[in-house]
Amino acid sequence: MPKPTLEDVAIEIERKRLFAIVEDLVTWENSTNEEVLKRARAEIRRSCGDESPPVYDPFSGGGSIPLEAQRLGLPAYGSDLNPVAVVIGKAMIEIPPKFMDKPPIHPCAKKLSYRNAEGLAEDVKYYGERVREKAWERIGHLYPETDLPKNYGGGKTKIIAWLWARTVASPDPAFGGAHVPLANSFVLSSKEGAEAVIVPVADKTSRKIEFTIKSSKVTQTDLDLAQNGTKSGRAKDFICLLSGAPIQRNYIQEEGKQGRLDARLIAVVAKGSRARVFLPPTKEAELLAESVAAHPKVSEARETFLSGATPTRAMITGGVCSAYGLDTWGKLFTDRQLLALNTLSQLVHEVRREIVEDALQAGMPNDRSTNSNGDNDAIVYSEAVGAYLGLGISRLADIHNSLCRWGAPRTEVRNLFGRQAIPMIWDFAENNLFSGSAGDYRKSIGCIAKVIERFRPLASGRITAHDAQTVVYPKNSVIATDPPYYDNIGYAVLSDFFYCWLKAALKPIWP
Repeated sequence: MPKPTLEDVAIEIERKRLFAIVEDLVTWENSTNEEVLKRARAEIRRSCGDESPPVYDPFSGGGSIPLEAQRLGLPAYGSDLNPVAVVIGKAMIEIPPKFMDKPPIHPCAKKLSYRNAEGLAEDVKYYGERVREKAWERIGHLYPETDLPKNYGGGKTKIIAWLWARTVASPDPAFGGAHVPLANSFVLSSKEGAEAVIVPVADKTSRKIEFTIKSSKVTQTDLDLAQNGTKSGRAKDFICLLSGAPIQRNYIQEEGKQGRLDARLIAVVAKGSRARVFLPPTKEAELLAESVAAHPKVSEARETFLSGATPTRAMITGGVCSAYGLDTWGKLFTDRQLLALNTLSQLVHEVRREIVEDALQAGMPNDRSTNSNGDNDAIVYSEAVGAYLGLGISRLADIHNSLCRWGAPRTEVRNLFGRQAIPMIWDFAENNLFSGSAGDYRKSIGCIAKVIERFRPLASGRITAHDAQTVVYPKNSVIATDPPYYDNIGYAVLSDFFYCWLKAALKPIWP
């Protein structure tokens, strides 16, 4: 090899210096290290004639590339065809910079100074709580407390979740169409020392099945038996608890397509003084849930914004529930879940009017023409806060649907989208919207507010709904993107689940 020249050595030294900056940037612990970020910003300006070039991602999705550009002080732009992605992108990239270092407008603000997007975050939490309070006034009676047994301390306690099993008519004509449960598991808790299982008791004479709870002296045999639920030895079939015969999967599919699957309450999870308490189902709890079906908002939602078709197996690579009759988005929710989410969506519009009034009281103008982009306008601000309130509902829907599992190891409700699929779930958990646990709207909004608090965008941003083939790029843009996934992952199809709820809450803001 020829001996390297002084120029070669200088180039190599410079390459290593630049690589060291990149290495520092990608270290997780340096995510908020201002010294590291400043070094990178200075280097970018030095390489671009002392200017900060705009960055454009034509397939911006959730906005991670524009977000990183903003952290480096670069004007950030993105576009996407997917409206769900665009809304998320706007919430991350576009809105926070408009309200940097501004105080909240709600009437109970106490801090004297606010940095970054802290004021916006505080308003999101405050008005999220207003939505929750109004929801409690309207539907709180659907989420009553329950009686705690004396051995757990007695008194009233909050319900965390109701556990249900789908049911199908026994295929054995001897049982006259009596419904039997389809359950993947009857294990409530597998924590060592706190094991609990559901024990079904079948009475062939009366053709009835009751459910009891065993939470003391649970043996490994009990756990093994409960682990199988009502599944047969073969993964595709279930066992009829009345006849003992297998129930074929094709029979269940046909019953589902004809709308003849039902559900039974099989357990209630309540709040104990130190741990979860598992209680047997009551007829009163079941009747309360069934009473919601008559509410006009339930059928209205299923027939309007939730009437779209769920994916078929040809549309996504993961499991699908449409083969069992859950073929529209509205069928993925219990009546109570649907009413709750719909109520929250409508309340966003009500609370936005409160935000406008409070913003005017705080001194914001009510004329969008007061400045070039209307960022200080009371209506614009109400739309900004309202966007996060709507995203909180969309986010909540992921853990408020009838395809959420009960996780026995951690004794909690598991959200639907653990992978890119909408699989059929036989025994599912219904969260209490007001429990204070993961399924509470307060928690969903709290997580969003926490993210907004930590935003430190150093440049403006804009995300648009646009086709990448015809978009007009900002002058001297740097194009940075991940290539589109095409049909490898069904993001566009799966995001319709969230689009339904975003449309209900945010259509007046972003038609």
